[in-house]
Amino acid sequence: MILTVTPNPSLDRTYEVPSLGRGEVIRATGERMDPGGKGVNVSRAVAAAGRRTVAVLPLGGAPGALVADLLYAQGIEVAPVPIAGATRSNISVAEPDGTLTKINAPGPELSAAEAELLLETVREQYHAAETGWVTCCGSLPRGLAPSWYADLVARAHAAGARIALDTSGPALREALRERPDVVKPNAEELAETVGRPLATVGDAVKAAEELRELGAGAVLASLGADGQLLVSADGVWFGSARVDVVRSNVGAGDASLAGFLIAGGSGPKALASAVAHGAAAVQLPGSVMPTPADLDPSAVTVTSEVPVDRVLTEPAS
Repeated sequence: MILTVTPNPSLDRTYEVPSLGRGEVIRATGERMDPGGKGVNVSRAVAAAGRRTVAVLPLGGAPGALVADLLYAQGIEVAPVPIAGATRSNISVAEPDGTLTKINAPGPELSAAEAELLLETVREQYHAAETGWVTCCGSLPRGLAPSWYADLVARAHAAGARIALDTSGPALREALRERPDVVKPNAEELAETVGRPLATVGDAVKAAEELRELGAGAVLASLGADGQLLVSADGVWFGSARVDVVRSNVGAGDASLAGFLIAGGSGPKALASAVAHGAAAVQLPGSVMPTPADLDPSAVTVTSEVPVDRVLTEPAS
């Protein structure tokens, strides 16, 4: 069972439009409404694969109630933490060429009591179930200190759980001291953490190795269209996949993390699963998570011969 923790969830609305013009009236050609937040997306991808998952998240107001209803409808167990503020609502606008414009609300401010209740709910859930992984994902809402994830990692480790962490900035740097088992940055987050730009795959490998020196057990790094890296004590692997049409990259990294954990959370087979899930996700509308029928393992390549000299399609500044 995979337990996910999303401190700042959202209600996500995605509109598909012919083109996006500032100041114009635009008629959408399609629309979706999904429960959002990185950990929520991981739970959705795990559930789509037919595996059990429990989503722990603070929920408030009408948007929060709708997020819970949408998750229940997808077969996801929800452990809600009631809060006084309303859950945020985000908007994404997707164009036919794959360009995505996002408007993310800041979200509610959690009180000290709500922050502690969130930690306690996580503890209760991983004691109540046979939890293999606790997956902590996304930005921290107002009211939670940068050390909040570090506290969660320490408590979960003390209970014997393995930790996958997907966050950035001070929250990532604080949590690294507690040695999470896997961290999942993208190229920009890697560059931010090591304090320098990344121009090649080799640059990303070196940055991932530095994250391991800071405390990460393994680093699963998304490099956008160029593929993914896995850097661990057992070796370094590079994975990529053929993608025919990109419809939306919302939640693709979260689908990748889910695929990695579903496949055991270590080694090249788990990386291949991560790449397959990410490639399938970008070919689906909005933040739809892939099912096993959407995956194409034959399109995935994983190798220990990492192309260190390859220039990144989107260098990370």
